[in-house]
Amino acid sequence: MATGPDRDAEAGAVPAKDARRLLGKRSAARLNVLRGIFLRRLSGLIAAIVLTMIVFTAINSFFLTYVNLIGLVRSMSTFTIIAFGETLVLVSGELDLSVGATYGIAAMTFGLLWMHGTPFVLALAAGLGIGVLIGLINAWITTVVRVPSFITTLGMLSLVQGVTFLISNSQSINPPSKLPGFGVFEALGGLEFPFRIPIQIAWLAAVAAIIAFVLHRTLFGFRLAAIGGNPQAARVAALPIRRYKLWVFAIAGACAALAGILDFSFIGSTTPSAGANLTFPVFAAVIIGGASLSGGRGTVLGTLIGAFFLSLLSNGLSLLGVGAFAQLIFVGLVTIGAVALDRWTTTWGGETQSIQL
Repeated sequence: MATGPDRDAEAGAVPAKDARRLLGKRSAARLNVLRGIFLRRLSGLIAAIVLTMIVFTAINSFFLTYVNLIGLVRSMSTFTIIAFGETLVLVSGELDLSVGATYGIAAMTFGLLWMHGTPFVLALAAGLGIGVLIGLINAWITTVVRVPSFITTLGMLSLVQGVTFLISNSQSINPPSKLPGFGVFEALGGLEFPFRIPIQIAWLAAVAAIIAFVLHRTLFGFRLAAIGGNPQAARVAALPIRRYKLWVFAIAGACAALAGILDFSFIGSTTPSAGANLTFPVFAAVIIGGASLSGGRGTVLGTLIGAFFLSLLSNGLSLLGVGAFAQLIFVGLVTIGAVALDRWTTTWGGETQSIQL
C-alpha cells in the first residue's frame, strides 16, 4: 500500500528502486526515438517558416524589414511565455485551459491593489501569486480529487473570468502616473534597449532559458517526460507524480500571470476580458511546435518556433489586408493539421509503446 502523499499507486511486485532504474533506461531509449521525431517535425516547420517569409516578402516588401520583425517578436513574446508554461503541463500529460483567464486576473489583481495603496512590490507579488495559486488549485483538483484536467481547467477558466469581472466591477483600469513605482511599472513592459529592441525579448529569453533548463537538463524534466509518456510505469516506479504536477501547474500559472502583468505595463491599462482570446494561440503554438496531446513530449525550442510561425502567419496576413476572421480560419487549419500529424505520429511512429515492467 502507498505510504506517502506522493504515492499514486501501489508498487506491486516490482521494487520501486528497480522499477525506477528500468523506467529510466527505457525512458532514455524512448527519448532518443522522440528526439528523431522532433527533429523531423522541426525541419518541416522551419521549411514552412522560410516558405511563408519568401511568399509574404514577395507580396509586400515591408514584411521582412527590421521594424516589422521587431514588432512581430514583441507581439508574440507574452503569449509565448504562457506557451512555455503550457509546454510543461502537456509534457506531464495534462492540459490547462485556464491560462488566458489567469493572465487577466493577475493583471487586474496587481493593478487594483496598487491603485488602492498597496506598495508596488507587494501588489506585483500578489499578481504573480494569484497565478501560482490558480495553478496549485488546478493541480490539486486534478491529482487529488481526480477530476480530469480538461474539465478542471475549463471550469476554472469560467470561474476566474467571473471573479475578474466581479472585482473590477466590469471596468477597465488605467493607473495614473503619480502612483509610487509608476516608472518601474512602465519599464517592465515598455523599456527599449539599443536598436529598438524591446524588453519583452529579454523577458522571453529569460523564461525560455529557465524552462528549457528545467525540462531538458534536470532530473525533474526527465521524470516529467516519463510521467507524461507512461503514467502507469511512473506509478509502479513510485515517482512523486502529484508533486511534479503541482509544480508544473504552478509554473504555468506563474507564466500566465507574468505575461498578463507585462502586457498591462506595455499597454498601460487592462480590462476584465484581457486574455480571453489567448488560450487557443497558446495551445496552437505548443502543438505546432511538436508537443504531444498524449503527454511525454514537448520542447521549449519547438514551442518558440511554433509561436513564431503563428505570429508570422498572422502578421503577414494582416499586411495583406486579410481580415481577422479569415486569419482565424488559417490558424485553425494549421492547428488541425498539426494535431492530425501528432496523432499520426503517435499511431505509426511507435512513440506510445508502453514500458513493460
